[in-house]
Amino acid sequence: MFLDQMNYLEVEEYLKHHDSIIIVTGSTENHGKHMPLGTDTMIPTKIAKLIDERMGKDIVIAPPLPYGSTSDLMGFAGTLSIGPELLIQVLDKLCGQLIEYGFKHFIILNGHGGNSKSIEQVGFDLYKQGAILARVDWWLIAGDLNPYWKGGHGGAEEAAGVMAVDPSLIKMKYINEGENFVNDLGDELPTYQWTTVKFGGSTITIPRPIKNTTDNGWNEYSLTTDRPPKADPKWGTEMVNAMADYVKEFVPAFEKVSKY
Repeated sequence: MFLDQMNYLEVEEYLKHHDSIIIVTGSTENHGKHMPLGTDTMIPTKIAKLIDERMGKDIVIAPPLPYGSTSDLMGFAGTLSIGPELLIQVLDKLCGQLIEYGFKHFIILNGHGGNSKSIEQVGFDLYKQGAILARVDWWLIAGDLNPYWKGGHGGAEEAAGVMAVDPSLIKMKYINEGENFVNDLGDELPTYQWTTVKFGGSTITIPRPIKNTTDNGWNEYSLTTDRPPKADPKWGTEMVNAMADYVKEFVPAFEKVSKY
């Protein structure tokens, strides 16, 4: 059941039998020329809809939060970031109000890696209030369910997920375009992945805007097998359904946790 489609009497009735809620957290950020800005929100929202189909009245799903912490991708037009601190504040405020109504088990269905640390902090905050939080990073779990699906920002895993939502959202004319990396810090510190550089046989993180290192804004093509051209809607549909099945099994197990 979707919280925004319920009235307060329905919420009260639900809380007589359950105290779990799913909250989707995403982002509005560049994913390369081939993918939409809303990728990190669209895919977990699709998974949430499939969970609703499977669980019906046994779970409540809150409206998705389409803004997250993505400072590294600022500069690409349309990317919006509320930062880690404000994300913590927003989730703390919303979850605190839900606790007052009787919710105790919070499943954060997360679509963006930059949100993860903030969500973890919210989990510590809720624990002090007698509640408990589980962070479900869909893309990581999907890669564990099937190694072929494993991927990262803007790669085939996410492209397939978007195709499961709407294949027309993928701009196929850009699907083969690479990141076009540049060594923005000089040849002695060559760009490796995201904000890391290679040096002395290892890597070092030097935080800076991704726009400094690539004109495309995704970061997997030359580094892994997660290449967008291998994505297809069939894979995406199988993947989001597998994730919905996984969460369906997780929710009742998580709700049994009472000593926290």
